[in-house]
Amino acid sequence: MFTEISRFAVLLALSLAAIGVAAPLAALCTGSPAWVRVGRQAAYLAFAMLTLGMAGLEYAFLSHDYSLAYVAAHSNDALPLFYLATALWGGHEGSLLLWAWLLSLYAALAARLHWNSHPRTLPYLLLVTSALLFGFLCMIVFLSSPFERLPEIPADGQGLNPLLQDPGMVFHPPFLYMGYVGFAIPFAFAMAALLSGRVSEEWLRATRRWTLFAWLMLTFGIVMGGYWAYYELGWGGYWAWDPVENASFMPWLTATAFLHSTMVQETRRSFKVWNLFLIILTFALSLLGTFLVRSGVVSSVHSFASDPARGMYLLLFLSVVLALGFGALIARSGRLGSEAGIDSPASREAAFLANNLLFLVAAATVCVGTLYPLFLEALTGGKVTVGAPYYNQVMPPLMLGVVLLMGVGPLIPWRRASAARLRKDFLLPAGGALAASASAFALGVREAYPLIGLAVAGFAAVAIALNFRDAARGTMRRDGLPWARAMWAAMARNKRRFGGLIVHAGVVMTMLGLIGSGAFRTEKDLLLKAGDSFALGGYTVLFRGAAYRDGHNYEALAASFEVRRGAEKIADLRPERRRYANSATPTTEAAIHGTWLRDLYLTLGSANGEAYAVKAYLNPLVKWIWAGVIVMGLGTLFALLQGRRRKAGAA
Repeated sequence: MFTEISRFAVLLALSLAAIGVAAPLAALCTGSPAWVRVGRQAAYLAFAMLTLGMAGLEYAFLSHDYSLAYVAAHSNDALPLFYLATALWGGHEGSLLLWAWLLSLYAALAARLHWNSHPRTLPYLLLVTSALLFGFLCMIVFLSSPFERLPEIPADGQGLNPLLQDPGMVFHPPFLYMGYVGFAIPFAFAMAALLSGRVSEEWLRATRRWTLFAWLMLTFGIVMGGYWAYYELGWGGYWAWDPVENASFMPWLTATAFLHSTMVQETRRSFKVWNLFLIILTFALSLLGTFLVRSGVVSSVHSFASDPARGMYLLLFLSVVLALGFGALIARSGRLGSEAGIDSPASREAAFLANNLLFLVAAATVCVGTLYPLFLEALTGGKVTVGAPYYNQVMPPLMLGVVLLMGVGPLIPWRRASAARLRKDFLLPAGGALAASASAFALGVREAYPLIGLAVAGFAAVAIALNFRDAARGTMRRDGLPWARAMWAAMARNKRRFGGLIVHAGVVMTMLGLIGSGAFRTEKDLLLKAGDSFALGGYTVLFRGAAYRDGHNYEALAASFEVRRGAEKIADLRPERRRYANSATPTTEAAIHGTWLRDLYLTLGSANGEAYAVKAYLNPLVKWIWAGVIVMGLGTLFALLQGRRRKAGAA
């Protein structure tokens, strides 16, 4: 009964989304604020109905209601409660319902938070968010309903994909979706600015926190996926340039460019077209990611569906968003002339422009590598794979350029920097770059990219430190405070600036982790019997043997290893090879002993008589990747604390 109520609630949400489109249109045509209130109430009620729909589907999973095809396909009686509760987004239909629910939540929050502050913008905001929600609910109701019933109720379900029976599945998809869907609100504000003709800086100020939050969620979602792949898939890496991984990386690149570019418009009233272009593109790429995962056009461990009708609908939906977004931008282009140009190549504006170009080229590079095989197959029927070698050749120079500009930008002033100032400001960062590369060379590093990468990281790190130092010194001189209090006072006065610098520090940490784990990884393929040992990177690893054990809904072959450094025992590692009851394909559970310098990473393969296949990896500095992302998150949260002053009469 509850599931039928939930099905009806989703249908009602579709009707409310239609009202949410019609009411703002009526308000814009008649000038009556009553219609705006109707649109706002429709947004609230749509969120309530979709919450009821989510609750009903969750109840169906927890009560093992196998009359629902979706529940029967993605759960069974043996599934642990932890994964049973989160299997809701373990497949196509449920993940789309999560997408729509998050969009309704964001739309309701935007209607609530901006009701008084942006009364003239709100009809357009409600119109755009309701139209997006209507489009997704049409797909859910007519093509991808999770409430479809089976003609005969099975005794048990098929179970959840074994790769998804992991804590990563609990956190990775929701964070990714909070990022994807979060860009809908900045997109809606941009469309409101274009449709209304009010293309001042106010729409940027209104969306700053929305964009930061969405960027943070997308960043965490991407890195959680990388960490999940690192310990779950057993290949010793965290990023394989998989098409669906790429689909999440593309909007991250353009959103990062947008966050930097908005500062130019707010400070110098330039880059108006850039910013509108970037946010429209970012949201379109978020929809492209949804299309790639849901349509089945790419083969990936992340893909959910292979239904051409669903894929065609999503492609049509994406096309409409692109046409309306860029069509409105072109139509309003006459009002978007920059009020200030770039006075000199040696200026902060020029650095931001170069930054935008590098991010866009990087996004285009990933897009071509992801979509080219699909276009080729559609045109010729031939299959081609664009793999890691392509990306590893093209992306590092672009990303090195981005990190270099990350250090350069905050050092140089707006409008124009003199040659004397450039020499003065760049002297210490250049010394940091030289020291970093020279130290690496002295330690035996000879490869070009690691040396260049460490030099760039050294430059950026010193530049970031100088920004903090100069701010503290200025506050000490002005207020007479001791250094620590002066530093905090300076940071508290400009949380946005220093939050960004903390994010940049996290980027440098992550970059060091990427260089270390990418350039200096070592691995061994072994065939071991109980009592055998091997050496790797100063460790001695003893294989004690392997035995079967029963898990909650799987059988595991678990190996036991003793790890020593010299005479000291430092770890016991137990990698596993699991076989779930509902799957004939075994899965790998890696065992990792990690330090800040390196990870010892072991996986267990198949048995060959009394011997077992074992892969051992030594991955330097991997923890710096995860720690760097945490620092980036802290910096973003600090920047989110920055208040803003709204100009009178705005939006």
